[in-house]
Amino acid sequence: MDAMGKTDILLEKLKEASVEYKGIETSGYSLEEKKNAIRSLMNIRMPGELPDGLLDLQDDYLQEELKAKGIVTLADIPTIEEQFNSKSSHAGKISLWQGDITSLKVGAIVNAANSQMLGCFVPCHRCIDNAIHSAAGMQLREECSHIMKRRRLKYGRSYEEPTGTATLTKGYNLPCDYVIHTVGPIVYHSLNDMLCQDLQNCYENVLKCCVEHNIKSVAFCCISTGEFHFPNDKAANIAVNTVTGFLTGHDNAFERIIFNVFTDKDRIIYEEVLGAIYN
Repeated sequence: MDAMGKTDILLEKLKEASVEYKGIETSGYSLEEKKNAIRSLMNIRMPGELPDGLLDLQDDYLQEELKAKGIVTLADIPTIEEQFNSKSSHAGKISLWQGDITSLKVGAIVNAANSQMLGCFVPCHRCIDNAIHSAAGMQLREECSHIMKRRRLKYGRSYEEPTGTATLTKGYNLPCDYVIHTVGPIVYHSLNDMLCQDLQNCYENVLKCCVEHNIKSVAFCCISTGEFHFPNDKAANIAVNTVTGFLTGHDNAFERIIFNVFTDKDRIIYEEVLGAIYN
């Protein structure tokens, strides 16, 4: 079956499972429009029982999408040692890579989650939370929902995930083994020491989670710099300094720690910060 045929079948199954959008007419959509509709229906779907056969269709579709996108391995990404010709400590363990974090075949990728921990419900939103949940599949929201239900039984019905923690889930249709979810600080007005400490906690707790679960490679997104308005340059300094400090006591625990950036702006910032430390 060709790509259009698989897309049509999954789209119709998702529409059948939706109350609000069951009757939406999509027959005239292009292939790209149908793919956007699939992602949108996945994004807005609340956790709950999935119809028989839906996950198999979804998994087949997402694996084809991943194959078309391409998988990036550690061997494809140079280290700071190679990139900057650096002989500094830990330079062989750290990388800067610009691209789609959902294509990385590593031990874990880091998701900048919100306090509800269920992913982004805005259709096709450009945030990292949406991208990761969309590529992983609906199972990821289901697992996050089960985790949050258990925590609400323990801590109360109004429980929300605190800033700076790290929660491990499977990667599902992602090429990584795991996703580590962390809620970054939100900068509403001006930056202060508490917000900086909160962001440092995000990086430290993710790294501790990796050590605890014997995860040897991890890729960090730029936590809190997008929708949460943390200044990009300050966030990069905190990220690099925290990782460098952690490696001082845990160098043997990691094969690679990747700073993943998506924009040219963040790439330039990280090149400057890493260059200042490792050149």
